[in-house]
Amino acid sequence: MSVVNSHLPELLLGPMVRRAEASNVCLQLVTSMPRAVRFEFTGTKVENEVVEIPLGKHCFFYIVNVKPKSGELITDTAISYTLYLDEIKTDLSTYCYPDADTPEFVIPNVLKQVLHGSCRNPHYPVEDSLASADQAVSEARFSQTTAPTLLLLSGDQIYADDVAGPMLQAIYAVIEQLGLFKEARTEFITLPDNLSEQLFARTPYLRKTPWQDRSKRSLGYWLRKDDPHFTSSHAVNHLIYLEEFVAYYLLAHSEACWRLFDFEKAHFKTANAKQTELYELQKNSLKGFVKSLPKVARLFANISTLMMFDDHDVTDDWNLTAQWEQNISSNPASQRIISNGLLSYWLFQGFGNDAGSVSKTLLTHFSSSLKSREWYLAKFDTHLHQFDNWHYCLETTPKLVVLDTRTHRWRNEQDFNEPSGLMDWEMLMFLQTQLQHQKETIIVSPAPVFGVKAIEAVQAIFNACGHPLVVDVENWMAHEGAARKLMDIFRRSDTPIETIILSGDVHYSFCFSVQARFGQHDNRIWQLTASGIKNEFPKTLLKCFDHLDSFLYARWSPLNFFTKRWQMKVTKHLCRSEHLRSPYLLSHAAISLIKLENNKLAGYYLLHADGTKSDFEL
Repeated sequence: MSVVNSHLPELLLGPMVRRAEASNVCLQLVTSMPRAVRFEFTGTKVENEVVEIPLGKHCFFYIVNVKPKSGELITDTAISYTLYLDEIKTDLSTYCYPDADTPEFVIPNVLKQVLHGSCRNPHYPVEDSLASADQAVSEARFSQTTAPTLLLLSGDQIYADDVAGPMLQAIYAVIEQLGLFKEARTEFITLPDNLSEQLFARTPYLRKTPWQDRSKRSLGYWLRKDDPHFTSSHAVNHLIYLEEFVAYYLLAHSEACWRLFDFEKAHFKTANAKQTELYELQKNSLKGFVKSLPKVARLFANISTLMMFDDHDVTDDWNLTAQWEQNISSNPASQRIISNGLLSYWLFQGFGNDAGSVSKTLLTHFSSSLKSREWYLAKFDTHLHQFDNWHYCLETTPKLVVLDTRTHRWRNEQDFNEPSGLMDWEMLMFLQTQLQHQKETIIVSPAPVFGVKAIEAVQAIFNACGHPLVVDVENWMAHEGAARKLMDIFRRSDTPIETIILSGDVHYSFCFSVQARFGQHDNRIWQLTASGIKNEFPKTLLKCFDHLDSFLYARWSPLNFFTKRWQMKVTKHLCRSEHLRSPYLLSHAAISLIKLENNKLAGYYLLHADGTKSDFEL
């Protein structure tokens, strides 16, 4: 058994309630020493199936599946639980809502209220909207009114490609004090030994494609500029090693781990005045982020939470074009970074999404990669990239279908520099199967299916100039085959009468309703986009796009018939905000609250990070 480091918190992360069904409830937590972990549910005899994954000398990750010993667990009713570590009852009072003695969650069956959001950047200078979600749940439970029973996070739960300087320092404090197992170093990636030399200076160590190998359609070829594999403009502190990803996940979700980092002693001296100023701004923003983490932890301990990756969970523009994929796969250093991002997603997000039913197949290969307290991951990478079951469903009412729009891309075989379709034919057929013979369905698509046409037009212009990565040409309509098949699915007579699509990614929020222009299938599709939880789109620019879209693509505009979704009638719904004027598009950090009545949309609200609230006219 590991030697106890007495100053470390016992609970480093969690408990977090993940996939919750009548037959099984999955919870996850991280402790600073190996423990015999057991959960008890009040009023129900249960058994625990525990998976322990050592991640460091003082870091142990647990996935616990709690099953009823007989029958099924009650649904749509609060279930209280207690955590025992080595048969000692753990004090979870900080995770309890007012007038509750223990944390409690609900196994969702008939969905009445759902929380949804995406894009949570710790150092972005706004408050964390997850704290607003926690407040909403707290008030509903205290007043004994209907409370949300499911939290859906649809991408960019971390920003691996946009890491603040103080965050990178905190990451290394956590790595050192928890003794996180390090990835075996290779000759492919070499960084300075001194962390201060790496701050805001990692970009030169990230690989590039020589300009000679770039497409002649791109301006970069003619300017003789090498093409960076990692395209984020904020990649100066990009995460690289597995232990960095592990530490980041802990810091993104746990106030306890921030106790291992002293903000007051943290500093960064450089001759670059802009970097010094940026460091201080990031430091102040992170202090506010840390203050909200106890509320975030309480939320995760009291509501079933399901997740899906988008690009920033791994890196910006992940798999955007076939050429991007080819550049990465041909370079061992770049491939290693992508693998670490996907591996850490599997561990902290994917495992809990399906309670290990399919994702557990990777566990044996991962565990065998640890040798002499170092990760040797070359063999595991093969199994990781062959795994193709990141998508999943939840058999609630309405049924929940969560889409993987990153690893099943429909590549453009004629031109590798063209954007790939967000899902290939096989995955689109999977979606069609899940929608058939359902009356109502909720789909989680990280990128909006029905986006803002004016913005998509600008993206199309950049793509035509050979620069799809500059403006993230990442929308469903960017690929002819994928767009056509998706529209055909929605127009089928055997698809739901009402479909609600929950999306994020774009850093602004909106509400569109969609109906087929032709055909006898009287269905309605709701496109509800909420973004970001802790991120925002430039407000002035968004206001311009809002007016431009309203003018160029008004109902009478002939431009509508030149879009790939011309057979679908899109109606934009007005936003009613407490203090901001924005007719249709709203850039104001928030998490959304979706209310359902008789399995149909009854209300769409935005709970903003600053405590205000907006809603859309339906």
